[in-house]
This record gives sequence, C-alpha cells and structure tokens, in this order.
Amino acid sequence: MKSIYYVAILSCLFLFTNCKDKKPKEGEKAGQAEAEVVIPAKPIFSFSFVGCNRVNWGDVTDSIPSTANRGVLERIFKEMVAEKQQTELFFFLGDLVLAESTLPKLNTQLAAWKKLYDANPISTSGIEMVAVPGNHEMLYSEKDKSGKYKEYPLKGATDIWLKYMGEYMPKNRDTVGGKESHINSMTFSFTRHNTGFIVMNTDTYNAPPTGKTHGKEGMVPTPWILNKIKEYQKDETIKHIFLLGHKPYYVCGVPRVDHKGLPEGPVIWPAMKAGGVTAMLSAHVHDYQRSQPGDEGPYQIVAGNGGSEGAATFFGYSTITILDDGNVELVSKGFDVGTPYNKVSDKPSTVRDRTMLTATKNANPYPCTN
Repeated sequence: MKSIYYVAILSCLFLFTNCKDKKPKEGEKAGQAEAEVVIPAKPIFSFSFVGCNRVNWGDVTDSIPSTANRGVLERIFKEMVAEKQQTELFFFLGDLVLAESTLPKLNTQLAAWKKLYDANPISTSGIEMVAVPGNHEMLYSEKDKSGKYKEYPLKGATDIWLKYMGEYMPKNRDTVGGKESHINSMTFSFTRHNTGFIVMNTDTYNAPPTGKTHGKEGMVPTPWILNKIKEYQKDETIKHIFLLGHKPYYVCGVPRVDHKGLPEGPVIWPAMKAGGVTAMLSAHVHDYQRSQPGDEGPYQIVAGNGGSEGAATFFGYSTITILDDGNVELVSKGFDVGTPYNKVSDKPSTVRDRTMLTATKNANPYPCTN
C-alpha cells in the first residue's frame, strides 16, 4: 500500500511540473512556447457553375424537346441539391439547348427546357439559378463560300431568351443602360455577401454593318464591364470579384479570340488583373479546365462539362466557397462520361479538382490535355 501511495505522489508532482507554463526559449516571447490553436476557416457562402448540356444534332428526339442531355442534367441537379453544404447560387453558363438555327426552334426548345427545370426539385430547393446565354441560344449557323459553317448573331434571340429565362436573372442586378439597354440586357452585375459578380453575354446581338450581311460573333459591352470592375475594386465591402460568361478567353492556357474564345479578351483580361478579379468562369469548350495565366492573378476556369459530347472525361459541376479568412476554395465534382455520352454513367461522383484560388502562383496546377 505504501508503494502505491508514493507512486501516486510522484505522478501528481510530474503532472504539476509539466502543466506549468514552459519557460520560453531564447528569442521567444512568453506564450510562444505553447502550441498554437488553429481555428479552421468557416464558409461565408458557396456558388456553383457549369455549362454545355445540349445534345448533338443527330441525337435530337421528340421525347426530349428541350434537346438537353436530360439524364445527365437531372443527375447534376440531384447531386447539387443533396450537398451537405448547399450552394446558394447556381450559374448555368450557356448552351442549355441546341437551337443555333431559327427563332421557332429556339422558342420551342427554351420553353421545353424551362418546363423541365420547373418540374425538377432543384427549382424549389432554395438554390437561386442564374441563367447565362451561350452561342447556341444567341447565334445561328450558315455555310460560307468555302462550305464551312460559321456562326452569326440571330436577330430576335434576345427577346426569346428574356421570355423564358428572364426570371432567372437576379432582381437586384445592375444593367448596362443606354440606348442599347435591351440588346445588352443579358450583361449585368450583382453582389452577394462580400462578392461581386459580373455576368457577360459573350454573343451580344449586333446588326450587320453597312454593306455587310451579318453582324459580328462574340461581342460584349466592354466599356461597361471595365467600369464595373473598377467600381467593385473601389468598393471596400466587396472582397472578391468574378466574371462569368459562356465563352472563355484562355483555353488550355492559350488566349483565344476566334470562335473558341473571346475577341475582347485582350482588353478585358488586363483589366481583370489590375482590378484584382479572382477568376473568369466560362464554358463553351466541352471540357473541365483550370489555368492561371502567367502563374499569377486571375484564373480561367472552363466548366463546359455539363453533358455535351467533347473532350471532358467527367460530367458534373464546380463549386466555389468564399471563406471568412479571405481564402477562396474551388471544388469540382463529377462522374465518368457514359458510353455513348448521352447515357448516364452509373459510376459514383468524386472530387476531380480541389484548390485554393490564390493570387500568387498556384501550388496545385491542373493539367490540361485538350
């Protein structure tokens, strides 16, 4: 019993001396010798985005008048709604439908797409959808003299888009205004929490110049966009800025001003860099890509893996979370593309890309194979 007693006394003395504040080492301030408590960052809010879900020309069926890759679309919606931390906003970045031909076809397909969306549980989930037009909604294709198809602005497409998708634009948005306010109505900006969003219609209608048959593809109201970037940069309540539009400027890290990219990119991108914009979020290219041109400043994220056939190895959606420590996290999730592409894969969804969108060189580059 006596030995047990002495062991107990020694144990107490050991605990007492080790629970005292440790003497700081030379050069340390009092308290630095103790282990620091790291408090994890908390999310302020999240938003998701994806584009390009329309099927190929040869895969249009009367049973799916929306021309959506319906099975893939419904799986994306279901998984988005089921997220533990539900996204607040969902940007659909264009090419919802095939169209790209006549006003009657655009009208029929968008009407059917809206009906499909409104009948889906996502429409009552509390997730706010923001619809962004793509070239398949805004343009029509026609053979040129060489026999190649080219795309041109479709007069009247703006009215049809607004008829069906106008309700999926934020009510508190800022618009371009001026004498061309109607034509530019699908380019707008709005804020949520500490974040500013500038949404671009990257195929704004423009009439044919004198002596020409067609208007120009890929037009945007550049001066208004540049001014909005400056305005958000000066606003102390806005900590993050994002540009969103169907067409990207960088594809696999290479600037594109042709049909694949954004003709106004050489003007807009330097303004983004100077204005501290976090990223341009786009689709159009049927793939998922993430690049940081020059290894500093804004990112180009292409999320055209919403269900259209192309280079994408997985279909899904991407989510950006704004954290309270000032960081911005990107997570892209998805499931393997089926065979054929419009057959829904039974493979589970997994995280395909995760990184912090740092303004300095990203430590976790994403390879581009397209």
